Amino acid sequence: MAHVRLFKHYFHLPFMLLGLIDLVVLVASCSLAVFFRFFGDAAFFNEHFAIVFPSLVVFSMINLTVMMALGAYQASVEEGMSGMMLRTILALILAIPVQGFAYFVASDWLWYLGSFDLLSSAAVLSVFCLGIARVLFFGILGKDRFKRRVVVLGAGRQAKRLLQDLTTPFNRKGFTLDGFIPMPDESVEVNEKHLINNPGSLHEYVIRHPVREIVIAVDDRRRGLPMDDLLECKMAGVSIIDGINFYERESRKVALEMLTRGWLVFSDGYTFSAVYGMGKRALDIITAAVLLVFTFPIMLLTALAIKVEDGISAPVVYSQERVGVNNRVFRVYKFRSMVTDAEKGGAVWAKQNDSRVTKVGDFIRRVRIDELPQIFNVLNGSMAFVGPRPERPVFVEQLTNKIPFYAERHRVKPGLTGWAQLCFAYADNEEDTREKLRYDLYYIKNQSLLLDLLIVLQTVEVVLFKKGSR
Repeated sequence: MAHVRLFKHYFHLPFMLLGLIDLVVLVASCSLAVFFRFFGDAAFFNEHFAIVFPSLVVFSMINLTVMMALGAYQASVEEGMSGMMLRTILALILAIPVQGFAYFVASDWLWYLGSFDLLSSAAVLSVFCLGIARVLFFGILGKDRFKRRVVVLGAGRQAKRLLQDLTTPFNRKGFTLDGFIPMPDESVEVNEKHLINNPGSLHEYVIRHPVREIVIAVDDRRRGLPMDDLLECKMAGVSIIDGINFYERESRKVALEMLTRGWLVFSDGYTFSAVYGMGKRALDIITAAVLLVFTFPIMLLTALAIKVEDGISAPVVYSQERVGVNNRVFRVYKFRSMVTDAEKGGAVWAKQNDSRVTKVGDFIRRVRIDELPQIFNVLNGSMAFVGPRPERPVFVEQLTNKIPFYAERHRVKPGLTGWAQLCFAYADNEEDTREKLRYDLYYIKNQSLLLDLLIVLQTVEVVLFKKGSR
């Protein structure tokens, strides 16, 4: 299995295993630092291990959480080992004051986190030990150890879409692709070099090749599928999966072009419980309140900077109508980042290097400070902390008429951050909006408190590394 599904969200198995290994390595590194700093005798250390253990666990969990927030594991795919280690080093540095705060809160049982020398030594040891462990992990297991060997049944429009979206270096993580087997009388749109010439049955091909999964990507199933053949493959232990579900699992988004009302009706997901609703609201209030406390000085400085640039009478905050849950219109608040008459000619998309953006506005948009007043939208309940970004009524009307299923993103509260914001850059045209909708529909289908927490954590990476800002 290349993926594990927990609480409706797909996790990449190698990353989960590596995270567990890193957790053990962090515990071991901190243990060594404590041993040499305070003990020096193995028997004495073992005798007092129960007192040391809480500090080891908290040290390890804080570091692992900060590494996840900075995207260290995803960086191994996008930036290689060097990018992963650079983010890990930054995480270990940023985690030191967090560990100090943990000691301040619970000093009675986190005795060893009160020493800066210890935390520094443990962080340095962790860098070397994590580096060695990761080199061994990727060297021993290899990059393809957890990947399924896949063959696609079909070579038409759906198959072509799968080929285009799922064989890029970024997305192709969970499988290796044998190729596409065309159906009889099917219009072939997949490039010939990716086609499989299979004179025999599908089952015979599976016997000759160690295929672990067959993806059904046939445009018109009314012409029939080789069900007897597929049953033989199923009974031989080969997984059979529909193309749209395969696309969702591998890309963490919904295949908009393959989507039908029937699939939405009969697929799992898109269900919400009262318990989840209460938990999500509690998460919204807690996260927004904590963010407000920590960012209030930044908000004051931002207001001052806007006044200095544009004059004492210039407005600091502006509000706009946005479409919320169940198409209810509400007013969203932001720090003003454009000139005061930015839309005197009507509503238009924001563009890269937009001439309407002020100097202060350019900075606060890049680091997402302009979004901070939306904390009050979260607290008053018009927005959630996590959800699809709210759009203006005029754009919603246009996009609903042009993009299928666009209105479905209003089934949940809009959010200050969201799955689409983590996975895709800023949308300033219709095609970009289609791409973000694929991620929004994935979130709506699979939302859970675990996914919300992951999005909150990974938003730190978006802010620090300026992903998607404009």
